Amino acid sequence: MDTNVTTQLILKSINQLLDYKFFIPAYQRGFRWTEKQVIQLLEDIWNFAQNPPKQEPDKEEPFYCLQPIVVKRKNEQENEWEVIDGQQRLTTSVLILHYFNEMWLGKHKINEPQISYETRGDSNDFISQLEIDINKEVDIDLNIKEVLDNIILINNFESEDNIDFYHIAKAYKTIHFWVSQMDDKLDNNKFQSVFKHHTKVIWYEAEETEKDNSIDIFTRLNIGKIPLTNAELIKALFLQKRNFPKEHASLKQIHIASEWDNMEKSLQDDSFWFFIYNPENPLKYENRIEYIFDLMKKRNKDSEYYHTFNKFNEVFSKKSSNNEFDIDKIWEEVKEYFLTFEEWFKDDELFHYIGYLIDCIDKSKNKNRYVENTIKKINALKKEAKNNTKKIFKKYLRNEIKKQLNCDIEDIAELEYGDKRIKRILLLFNILTILQTQKSDMRFPFYRYKSENWDIEHVCSQTDKEITKNKRIAWVDDILDYFAGTTDISEAENFIERLKENNEKEHEIYSICNSLINLKKSDNIKEEEFNHIFEQVQKHFDENKETEQKDDISNLSLLDAATNRSYGNSFFPIKRKRIIENDKKGIFVPIATKNLFLKYYSKKLGNVMHWSNSDAQDYLEAIKTMLEDFFIQRDN
Repeated sequence: MDTNVTTQLILKSINQLLDYKFFIPAYQRGFRWTEKQVIQLLEDIWNFAQNPPKQEPDKEEPFYCLQPIVVKRKNEQENEWEVIDGQQRLTTSVLILHYFNEMWLGKHKINEPQISYETRGDSNDFISQLEIDINKEVDIDLNIKEVLDNIILINNFESEDNIDFYHIAKAYKTIHFWVSQMDDKLDNNKFQSVFKHHTKVIWYEAEETEKDNSIDIFTRLNIGKIPLTNAELIKALFLQKRNFPKEHASLKQIHIASEWDNMEKSLQDDSFWFFIYNPENPLKYENRIEYIFDLMKKRNKDSEYYHTFNKFNEVFSKKSSNNEFDIDKIWEEVKEYFLTFEEWFKDDELFHYIGYLIDCIDKSKNKNRYVENTIKKINALKKEAKNNTKKIFKKYLRNEIKKQLNCDIEDIAELEYGDKRIKRILLLFNILTILQTQKSDMRFPFYRYKSENWDIEHVCSQTDKEITKNKRIAWVDDILDYFAGTTDISEAENFIERLKENNEKEHEIYSICNSLINLKKSDNIKEEEFNHIFEQVQKHFDENKETEQKDDISNLSLLDAATNRSYGNSFFPIKRKRIIENDKKGIFVPIATKNLFLKYYSKKLGNVMHWSNSDAQDYLEAIKTMLEDFFIQRDN
């Protein structure tokens, strides 16, 4: 929400709304909740009634939280409110209360909130007069559309020519259908009690300024129909005037809002954000500061949507009950998280060590466990940083990095493709390669590494594995582009025409390209034709199967999906060409991957277009030497 709109933000039970009058202005569309949405709300409330969360000591009783209702005071004397957002769930809640009165309560009716639509002056009368014909039995074995058609309302307001009343009537009949379907499984007394007293709305009260009106607020909230986030609601908690002495309220609000915006701006920098956040995290953030709040309040994937807001609201609620509330202290705790991350980000060693450890958090298929592991890891790092000097903290981080490798350096040659430790070793090798150049201002770009799908692949893949029929033309295009610099048939023919009369090596290229062009022209590439050209290319590149077949780390590197084509392109020089082209274009290439394909680690100057056993062995030794030097430093 814009800070130009002052807000009051509290939780209110449904029971607290019984005497309210609500006005739905004309700029909103009418009621349109479907049967599915109505049933989902009823089931959520009933599931909560049956299995409420365990009450924690000194905490308020658990409750089921509805999404926010954004309102503006319309008439203070009449307790009347204009509903800016949330009218769909508010109308459904009024319908549920009306159902209690009609079907479950005797003479002692409860008050029902009045709700009127500006476009339908008699809407409140319509809702208050809804009545099910209980003489008409509900056949729950029919599909829901047929059931709703058979449920009769005694009044006849659900006329097809009044679309708003039609949908409201359908929602009311859906409530009756759900209750009938539940039969003896539903304890209506328990359901009523939980709905009235333990179901709460987030009451978001906006006070207009000169720059904002109800339509402006409604428009902001409804662009893309994205609900208010935890971050927006927490921001409203912090900026409420009641948090501060009257004489300092405006200055305090401006100060917090300014610091909030500066933090969010920093977190929107991808180089900062992806250093502390992994895209594998199932919790996604439009307002990235919300990540800090989730770390503080330990929100996981299965937490209800407003878990973090509710936890903060518990803290703010203490203001009315005792003297423990101190907004400066709460805000300082938020800032401490951010400033810790910022300090890590600005220090080269901390940036690389912590960025590495966060990337190594086990990316379990169990998404909830992954979130919990992330919270545990980051909070542990923060605690160690706070309790130790920077020198001791860096030693701690090097020890943690050693644990991630989970093997002795001499044993890394035994690890085979598919072992998750290989990726951790090669990532560390790339990071340490950057760190060893003290005068360089280069940093490992975690944001590009994480977003561009880099993974462990073979330097030379197994060339004898079958390239499936539907991938052959892609393979042909790749080889033709390597030799001729194009995949266009006419341009490739012009290229090979110039090679006809030249030397033997170029004549070999002519022969390969000519065969490739013929394959491209063919509607159906026959297996024997493809195998023939494949062997031709393999012979030209002098690929040594002894090296190709290796699945250990000496034949593995970090490669992106585009370079390591899915059809199994195996040839070293083609991957080398693409790596060099990418580097020229400024496309991210991990530094050790680039060094490998430029033969930086090779001690013998051989054929730069061929990956030999000696190249692989030199590469392995370079990795081991780098890690040994790092872990000797760890022990000092």
